[in-house]
Formats: sequence, structure tokens, C-alpha cells
Amino acid sequence: MIAPKLRWLGRVAYEPTWRAMQRLVDARDSSTPDEIWFLEHPPVFTLGMNARPEHLLAPGDIPVVQIDRGGQVTYHGPGQLVVYPLLDLTRARLGIRPLVEGIERAIVAALATWGIDSYGRRDAPGVYVGSAKVASVGLRIRRGCSYHGLALNVAMDLGPFRRINPCGYAGLEMTQVSELGGPSDLGVVAGVLAPQLLAALGFDAADQSATSTWRQDVSSV
Repeated sequence: MIAPKLRWLGRVAYEPTWRAMQRLVDARDSSTPDEIWFLEHPPVFTLGMNARPEHLLAPGDIPVVQIDRGGQVTYHGPGQLVVYPLLDLTRARLGIRPLVEGIERAIVAALATWGIDSYGRRDAPGVYVGSAKVASVGLRIRRGCSYHGLALNVAMDLGPFRRINPCGYAGLEMTQVSELGGPSDLGVVAGVLAPQLLAALGFDAADQSATSTWRQDVSSV
């Protein structure tokens, strides 16, 4: 199966990136190549379709965006690696549960590179180290295609997570790769995660270098 195009978008505003994902899903057909976007966002809280407002405790001056993924409230900010798999699930023969579990396996495998023991949870999607959460997963499937994705805390200010009940869980502790003995550079983490993600989703990881495109202009996607 042909591997997706990998794109590094750098630090990009949340809402234009979300709208670009929607446009890609709306415009694609059976021949449209899959893509996976790697990026980080400026500070923003996002609320999933069924998010309960009481989980947003004290947003302060951080923008809040109501969006169309599943899940509750989460935080994105600089130093967090965000990855958006834009995949034709019918063509890839991937169901929603295998997609979520594949994303979690890829994160677990990447973290193991730095000796970090982590695990996924079926009852609360994401990846955990002990009782603390290091990565969140939230997706939307439309027209048989996926968008939104995962957020892996790498080297960020975790303080804003205390302004919410992360993913709807009061008192949930958040952690990050750099505090667990891993690197603090997003590019390094992305370089390790990318082939793990391709392999976990059934693509040929050997195609990674041939399908990588490094670009900054999300508005043109």
C-alpha cells in the first residue's frame, strides 16, 4: 500500500489548519493521495462535539475553539507534537478502532526508543505513563476518511492543562517526553514517530523518505 505524503507544517494557527483538513476531505476522491501532517499549534483549547462545558475550568486568555472531532476538551500549545493522519480508510482497509489502536501502538513504540514504558487504554483513548497521560487521540471520520489525530506532549508548558479537566477527567495528570528522559526537539520525536506510525497503520515505512514533503504554507493545502 502506497505510504502517505508526510508534511511538516511547523507552528500553524489551529483554525486555518482545521479548515484545511476539512477542505482536503471534501475535495478528495478515490485517487487522492493520503497525507500525514506533523506540526505544532499556538496555545488553544479545543472542545470536541460532545464536550461538556464544565470541563473548561478557567480558559483565561487562551482561545477556545469548538470543533468537529470526538472527545472532550484538550489543550494544544508550543512544544507539543500534533499529527493529523488524513487517510482514506476504505482504501487502506482500516476501521476506526484499528486506526485508534494503531496510533497508540506507534506512540508506545516511539517512546520505547527512549526507554519510556507506556500503554494505551481502550476505555480512555490516548497513551499513558503510569497514571499520567502523555498523548491524546481524537478523530473525525467523514466520507470514509479520517482527520484530526494525535497530540504528543514533548517539551511544553503543561500549566494550561490545569485550567481544564483533560479529556473530561478531573485531576488527570499530564506528563511529557522531555520529563520522562526523552528528547525535547519536536523534529527528533517526529522523525522517530513517523515510521512507527506508517508501520502501525499498514503502510510501508521504507517509503517514508520518498513521501516526505517539508512545507510551511497550510493555507495552500
